[in-house]
Amino acid sequence: MPARDRIYLRGLEIHAVVGVYAQERARPRRLRVDLDIACDTRMAAARDDLALTQDYDAIARRLRELAASMQPALLETLAERMAELLRKEFGAPWVRLRIDKPGAVQGVAGVGIVIERGEAFVND
Repeated sequence: MPARDRIYLRGLEIHAVVGVYAQERARPRRLRVDLDIACDTRMAAARDDLALTQDYDAIARRLRELAASMQPALLETLAERMAELLRKEFGAPWVRLRIDKPGAVQGVAGVGIVIERGEAFVND
């Protein structure tokens, strides 16, 4: 049976310049990222070894670095690059990524994007 394990991060704060309008591009803004990463955690659990699973701190650090290095007009672009990074650098077979851009639209509690990339279940 394929592993159905997922590692997640919730409410990861990232600061980035992202937006179409001049006032959005004037300075970095706070974004919130939630992500789920499919992985098989059985070996890591059996050996109690971080090297055999996903490192939350390393993931958070790399996503912040990526966001700081970009200045995309669209959240869609940032989300796609984040998903690509997670799949390439961390070997994630599947990711679900949600980016919230607080305050982007007046009178709206939240706006953002959710994307999924890859295969949700890890085969044995």
